Amino acid sequence: MSGADDLDPVLVHHIVNTLGWPGLRPLQEAATEPLLAGDDALLLAPTAGGKTEAAIFPLLSKMSADRWTGTSVLYVCPLKALLNNLLPRLGTYTDWLGRRAALWHGDVQATGRKKILTGRPDVLLTTPESLEAMLVSANVDHRAFFAGLRAIVVDEVHAFAGDDRGWHLLAVLERLQRVVGRPLQRVGLSATVGNPEELLQWLQGSGAGKRPGRVVAPHLDDAQAVSPAPARPPGDIQLDYVGSVENAATVIAALHRGEKRLVFCESRRLVEELGEKLRAKGVTTFLSHASLSVDERRRAEEAFADARDCVIVSTSTLELGIDVGDLDRVIQLDAPGTVASFLQRLGRTGRRSGTLRNCLFLALTEDGLLAAAAMLEQWSRGWVEPVVAPPEPRHIVAQQILALCLQEHQVGDRLWQEWWAGFGPFGQSAEPIVRHLVDQGYLDRDGDMLFIGSEAERRFGHRHFMNLTAVFTAAPEFTVLNGLAEIGKTDPTLLTEDVPGPRRLLLAGRSWQVTYIDWHRRRCFVEPVDGGGKAKWGGVGLAFTSYALTRAARDVLLGADPQVRLTGRASSCLAEARERFAEYVHPAGTLIVRHTDGDVRWWTWAGHRANATLTATLGGLADPAQRPNACWVRLGSDLTPQLWKQTTAHAAQHLCLPAVHEQALKGLKFSTALPPRLAEATLAARLADLEGAAAVLEQPVRFVSPVGP
Repeated sequence: MSGADDLDPVLVHHIVNTLGWPGLRPLQEAATEPLLAGDDALLLAPTAGGKTEAAIFPLLSKMSADRWTGTSVLYVCPLKALLNNLLPRLGTYTDWLGRRAALWHGDVQATGRKKILTGRPDVLLTTPESLEAMLVSANVDHRAFFAGLRAIVVDEVHAFAGDDRGWHLLAVLERLQRVVGRPLQRVGLSATVGNPEELLQWLQGSGAGKRPGRVVAPHLDDAQAVSPAPARPPGDIQLDYVGSVENAATVIAALHRGEKRLVFCESRRLVEELGEKLRAKGVTTFLSHASLSVDERRRAEEAFADARDCVIVSTSTLELGIDVGDLDRVIQLDAPGTVASFLQRLGRTGRRSGTLRNCLFLALTEDGLLAAAAMLEQWSRGWVEPVVAPPEPRHIVAQQILALCLQEHQVGDRLWQEWWAGFGPFGQSAEPIVRHLVDQGYLDRDGDMLFIGSEAERRFGHRHFMNLTAVFTAAPEFTVLNGLAEIGKTDPTLLTEDVPGPRRLLLAGRSWQVTYIDWHRRRCFVEPVDGGGKAKWGGVGLAFTSYALTRAARDVLLGADPQVRLTGRASSCLAEARERFAEYVHPAGTLIVRHTDGDVRWWTWAGHRANATLTATLGGLADPAQRPNACWVRLGSDLTPQLWKQTTAHAAQHLCLPAVHEQALKGLKFSTALPPRLAEATLAARLADLEGAAAVLEQPVRFVSPVGP
């Protein structure tokens, strides 16, 4: 079998005879040589491109040839559900070689963990949080357990790298590498990204530039592998405007009957509302989102995988590679936030021979239609977002120093840097954070040694410091129970706001009437009712429209059409939007528009972060109290072209970071363990887009006056 000559013969036998494969896929062929050589690698392929096998087949072959013992391979995923889905497949592969795979995450019971500790599996599937919990647990001898570790596979690595879980993962891997006492081979699996070489270097951590590593992407040519501009895959992409959730349900119920359909929504509330309306129309419907109980989601996903004429409605929880069976069609309400997310979702279809990838966009509003058109315009150009780690993760540094002291019980006050090999933000620049942790009692000092202090015990010590291993602040939610069965969780404001008549919730696509609220234990008990339920969840974190996608929206308003099928309704709505925004877009630059009511707006079309940066940079010219939006910046009513020219002449070279409100810091977990000025500087850097702001400032500006309000 071509490309498999160097794999273990037993493995090759089963690939041919058990799986019935005539040969390896291109990625699997290309990955064999570098992984057997021990190189770090980033394996790129579209969804369903065989990335898991591309990584695991060479590592199992190497495990067999070099007689690795103990837990020698870690397989890390961002989602527990993805791990659950992968275990049977990886378990089959390890069984072929007389090896074993096992699962360790927060839902695994104590008996399962005890079995793993007493009989170490060869491949352990886990999350970064569970991996760190093992390092700090008094019940795990981490030095003995990880003594045989050789390689780490990070699935969906792009999903980690774009937020703070990525910094947390890298820091944990550096600590683990020091525990093991040898470099660990790092293999990342990813869908196509805009900057694969940078993503590989990020994954290598302290080994970047020291260890061999390569991007393996046979579906791209050599130039694209460095800076991919992937050709649009053949498929059926359609953009429609429906105007409401009710209309979306009507379209979904009427179209594609007999097919298995996956509908993506951008909020849990929309998932619930659409699910309820589809069921009311007699459509077999299942739901999946993070606030549903594990059992509820598992039942829905298993039923959906086995069914045919049905719909599953989901947030991004099903965007990653969880197997939901033989899918016919993907439907998207409004637009995902990135081109990369769209590619992931599109890749769920077209897997059967003779079928094309497909996606139907149903826009609920004019804004949703414009966002979808802008995203599709960028996709039409072959553009994918670069994956960029959030800047200046000082709060993660504070968390990691505390976790290290918990892991080692005490650490030398001049030796802690060695645990991260001086890597990035965990090196010398972390010194002020360590001093602050000592000064505030998070760490205590005994001579030259540091250990966990009383303030860390008070803030993070609940349930054996479990709160210290999660890097995000979760919004408080109430558990919803029907008898003994957990349905999911809901926002507490639904239980406190004034309502006429009985209090009803919408959860799992069904309405429930609240019968009792246990405020102390944060639980509410419900009974099923017919209709009237309401869904609501508070936002977590901050979502921003990027510079690239907002500029693409401007291009659409100026007449660009994405290379997809537009329905008559979508074309008509886009035409109306273009007419309405005609006074606010110009192909030669940006516009400052003075309305007849005296309101002055600079239509930058630069995205939230760039506009926040511009507001801070313009000082007295801009309204400091405004909430940044993606399209415009409010300016002072006394602005003149002369004053504008004087103030902005050199502004692009003197950009300012946005102001940070105290309330915003509460969403940055562990910010209380930082000096206030460093916490504010961290968040300010994340709220800014210096490159986008500078680009807009360099463009010509036209003054337009007056127009209607």
